[in-house]
Amino acid sequence: MIVKEEFLSKLRRFFSLNLYEVKIWTALLSRGVSTAGELSDIANVPRSRSYDVLESLEKKGFVVMKLGKPIKYIAVPPGEVVERVKKNMRFAADEKIKRLEDMKKSEVLDELNTLHTQGVELVEPADLSGSLRGRHNLYNHLELTIRNAEHSVVIMTTPQGFLRKVEGLKGTFEQLKKRGVKIRIAAPMNKETKAAQKELAGIAEVRNTDTSARFAIVDGKEIIFMVLNDTEVHPTYDVGIWVNTPFFASALECLFDTAWKTMKPIKG
Repeated sequence: MIVKEEFLSKLRRFFSLNLYEVKIWTALLSRGVSTAGELSDIANVPRSRSYDVLESLEKKGFVVMKLGKPIKYIAVPPGEVVERVKKNMRFAADEKIKRLEDMKKSEVLDELNTLHTQGVELVEPADLSGSLRGRHNLYNHLELTIRNAEHSVVIMTTPQGFLRKVEGLKGTFEQLKKRGVKIRIAAPMNKETKAAQKELAGIAEVRNTDTSARFAIVDGKEIIFMVLNDTEVHPTYDVGIWVNTPFFASALECLFDTAWKTMKPIKG
């Protein structure tokens, strides 16, 4: 049996299997029913490992062990395998989420918070800075920083960035609005952003600007700014900088306030 390495790699990613597992599984699919020894020869997997691999595949729902001797294995239809894997992944994810939720109510989180608080007290404010690589990490930290806002959030972004923030941060903006936090967003608006603008009506004040920039200022203390043009960089290689610097943040917010007065308001 000849199966391309590229195909095997895809199967490993899709189903979270190791190399021996995908080799044995595809070998069994090509036969329908087979013994461990036969599959070992077909898949070029050491015979000593084939039994362990088949036992693993059986537990994961990929194969069924046939009654009788010699022991044979039956391939489960791929469509059914997909449903079983989805179910198992969902169950595992729910279990992990439940453990994390339980931990939030335990003493463990209190101890972790104490460690963090004590550690931060020893750090100079200027040292509270870092680089954020990858748009996913960047937005995770952006959400964290914005979520802790007490007074104000200022965002300047691109049309694409505006759409991403409405999609990913609207819920956070709504929570801030309820707490009385003032949210202002400036970006070059176009036809593609019209629907997103309406979604923020009554939540944030949005204005149109001719200038494209990518930064956020929270409470005049913290800044997150992106150093690359989001239309020219792949999300994986996007880079941001987070800095806790009241001196510079307040100065930049003053400049934003001056520019804000010249921007055209957007009505929802």
